[in-house]
Amino acid sequence: MAVKNLPREELFRLGSGGCPGCPSTLALRIALKALGKDTVFVIPACCAVVGLGSYPKTAFDVPVLSIAFEAAAVGASGVVAGLRRQGKMDTNVVVWAGDGGTYDIGLQSLSGAVERGTDFIYICYNNEMYSNTGIQRSGATPYGAWTTTTWTGKAEQKKDMPAILRAHGIPYMATAVASYPEDLFNKVRKAMSIRGSKYIEILSPCPPGWRFPMEKMVELGRLAVDTGAWALYEYENGQLNFNLKSKSILEKKVEPKPIEEYLQLQGRFAHLFKPKRNEEALQQIQAQSDANWERFRKQVECGVA
Repeated sequence: MAVKNLPREELFRLGSGGCPGCPSTLALRIALKALGKDTVFVIPACCAVVGLGSYPKTAFDVPVLSIAFEAAAVGASGVVAGLRRQGKMDTNVVVWAGDGGTYDIGLQSLSGAVERGTDFIYICYNNEMYSNTGIQRSGATPYGAWTTTTWTGKAEQKKDMPAILRAHGIPYMATAVASYPEDLFNKVRKAMSIRGSKYIEILSPCPPGWRFPMEKMVELGRLAVDTGAWALYEYENGQLNFNLKSKSILEKKVEPKPIEEYLQLQGRFAHLFKPKRNEEALQQIQAQSDANWERFRKQVECGVA
């Protein structure tokens, strides 16, 4: 993965307790390169908490407020208010939360903070499950996926959290994946330049939870984009703009790869292929992906996000 244009300074240092090959750790390093030292993180219960280390040692080289699962956005609102009271208008206040603390347990406080227009960046690293508490299903878990609480495959579709945030009238939101580091870096930088509530969601393929070799992490993130399972886009000033391969898929300049290529690399979908193929489930997953892209096209054509 060649990266040419990112700062060399590291603000997430040695000593993290994260798993080897963890995409959220890589994403965190990239995000911190964009944010710089004038940043305060608010982190609820999630995998990133292990990066805090044991007091007084930490892998973070910026201040961090560790907070209860459901309270990240409201905690960040308090941090913003305190900093602004001190006249610190340019300090970045960033929530770093998993999908469990965003889609489910933290949704109420996130919605409230965005409705109030809190000047912060909320970053959800989405590994599509409650990873650090035992790989349970979350609202972000896709249809058909194995977790310890959906051991025959999840029967429901996942939430569309980016659409929920767009419905709040948020000034900026974006999707990303650490497999494209410069795209992620640029989106964090753009979020920093905008006042008000900003939301970035990063797909984070989890080797132990998704059951794939950790050295395949970057490849799997790119395959998610190539198959259309994950769309890279930005929402700004009421407009959707797609990035990289997703832009070509949207404009039908290239056909997405079959989504089976993405699913087959993940042990959490192995039951869909053996002992025999579950054609009905596989067709439903592909049909849902195709429908998502048709909806994107109509939204872009009509200017309705």
